[in-house]
Amino acid sequence: MKSLAIVVRDDAYDKILTPLAFAYLTASEGTQVDMLFVNWAVKALTADGAASLHIDGRHAGDEAKVREGVAKAGLPTDIYEILKALKSTGCVNFYACSLAAAIFGVDDANIIPEASGIVGAAWFLNDKAAKAEHYQYF
Repeated sequence: MKSLAIVVRDDAYDKILTPLAFAYLTASEGTQVDMLFVNWAVKALTADGAASLHIDGRHAGDEAKVREGVAKAGLPTDIYEILKALKSTGCVNFYACSLAAAIFGVDDANIIPEASGIVGAAWFLNDKAAKAEHYQYF
């Protein structure tokens, strides 16, 4: 696979791990991965937002166990550190949805430097998702 587009909408710690893992696994094989963070997930593209991610709902009590498992698997437990590792592959771009950014307070002043910018969803769908060989939505 040469290209993958991923839309991430969920910001629960355990739920954001899946799209990040898919991005890392495919990027490590040379696949170009473009990720659009929408809704609450856009906050993960800020240092404070990434640090504030926790497991929600019925698995909230298992957060320490999950983070321990992530560490045992050899991954950073901090979401921002995972984002940095993804960016360091040279194959992953992170985009913040402009509408979500406006709603959830993400702007040029607080977006992480690893992000490729704040973009319109239509631009992402037309220029990245429609042209990608594969598309995923989480």
